Amino acid sequence: MRCPFCAYDNSQVKDSRPTEDNTAIRRRRQCDSCGARFTTFERVQLREITVVKSDGTRENFDRTKIEQSVALASRKRGIAQERLDQLVSGIQRQIETMGESEVPAKAIGEMVMEGLRGLDTVAYIRFASVYRDFTEAKDFEDFASTVRDAGKG
Repeated sequence: MRCPFCAYDNSQVKDSRPTEDNTAIRRRRQCDSCGARFTTFERVQLREITVVKSDGTRENFDRTKIEQSVALASRKRGIAQERLDQLVSGIQRQIETMGESEVPAKAIGEMVMEGLRGLDTVAYIRFASVYRDFTEAKDFEDFASTVRDAGKG
């Protein structure tokens, strides 16, 4: 594994353990050259997945994009990192078990929205505002009122 500090190609694994939700292996490594320590995560990847964007372009599935979006939507909401990791892992498992090699970006966005809805309504509305491209305050009001009305039922 390449060292993120000095780019040396060799490092030693000092400790390995499963993550909280048992979806990955967390490894503590030490660089053979500079001695810096860093953490890596090893996850199972069932198949190569291509994401088809709305404009027709294709790119490889990248879990970190979901992690970043979820982190941004839930920023300053006091949601435990473990719960966010579980959400992202659950979405990734859903995508991988769909049995498709190409998945529309829209389907992934809907999965994220559904997951955030159950986790935190403010994070859900934040994500929806970007995902659904709200352009004016009325869009927020309309969407927030549907969330509020759904919570009353």
